[in-house]
Amino acid sequence: MSVEIIAEKVRRTERISPDEARELWNAPLWLLASLADGAKRRVSGERVYYNRNFHIEPTNLCVFNCRFCSYRRPPGDPEAWDMTMDEVEAMARERAGRGVTEVHIVGGVHPHHGLDYYIEMIRRVKAALPDAAVKAFTAVELAYMIRNAGLDIGEGLRRLKEAGMDAIPGGGAEIFDERLRAEICPEKGSTAEWFAVHDAAHRLGIPTNATILYGHVETLDHRIDHLDRLRRQQDATGGFNAFIPLKYRNSGNSMSAVGEVSVIEDLRMLAMSRIYLDNIPHIKAYWVMYGKQTAELALAFGADDLDGTIDDSTRIYSMAGADDRRPSMSVDEIRRMAARAGMRAVERDTFYNEIETAL
Repeated sequence: MSVEIIAEKVRRTERISPDEARELWNAPLWLLASLADGAKRRVSGERVYYNRNFHIEPTNLCVFNCRFCSYRRPPGDPEAWDMTMDEVEAMARERAGRGVTEVHIVGGVHPHHGLDYYIEMIRRVKAALPDAAVKAFTAVELAYMIRNAGLDIGEGLRRLKEAGMDAIPGGGAEIFDERLRAEICPEKGSTAEWFAVHDAAHRLGIPTNATILYGHVETLDHRIDHLDRLRRQQDATGGFNAFIPLKYRNSGNSMSAVGEVSVIEDLRMLAMSRIYLDNIPHIKAYWVMYGKQTAELALAFGADDLDGTIDDSTRIYSMAGADDRRPSMSVDEIRRMAARAGMRAVERDTFYNEIETAL
């Protein structure tokens, strides 16, 4: 099937197949931009979403040792950290009264902290910021803590939800292809486990996000397979709020020789994500990972979410070589970025309810 016939299907809002995605992926960049922008505007018009958020990363100690990871440190390493519960609570209290609507909590899979520990963490953060949503723990973290507590996934998630966990981020997905996953993160939770956590969360009414880690040793077929598995899961449960393509950054990890893909490849990944994932509402250009300039370009390639203000609170991508070593962006910067792209910045909460529309 020709690229133009596939493009017409996209314009008519017809679902494309994996084979059609393979044909379309390397189409002229202007065409992908046009198709992705059209798909984006059907969902969110001229709106570009952002929120006022910050991250808590309690530890970079981790039982796993993924080849692509620049964040993990072993015990005793001078760059390792393990925040106390009081330090976590203090970080939340410092931001009281600043209009924060979301606290994002992810970290290493700590060898000794159990489910009760994380339940207490959520309760303390929620007590400090009662009006903010807590979006916490990747599926990998969740599966580990719940399994070690001797519970099934549903019961563990129910307890975390009762403690105040409002949503789940999308990390830990990496690449779903089982053979490739065994090569780049053999110790990490399986693809089936990742989906089991998100499926159970959706059925409990806990919204989640989804990610891909691209630009390393995966092939185009791996990327399409990844997107297709997410689309089928969304057909079944409808619980994904947003998809976030995460670019592999090669500083400080055992895959550094692989290098990084170009900005052009980033834009193709974003555009095809918007085109293929016709049932996931939002595509996020995570500016901390891409850098602000590329994130602004992404707004012309189907992205309708820039994440949030961050407030210099995450080190995951700065440790991997991201451009901004102290990531923070003001609301005014976000508004200007959207305006330069011919769009309108709209503040949202974790669930994409609009809070404030920029003038």
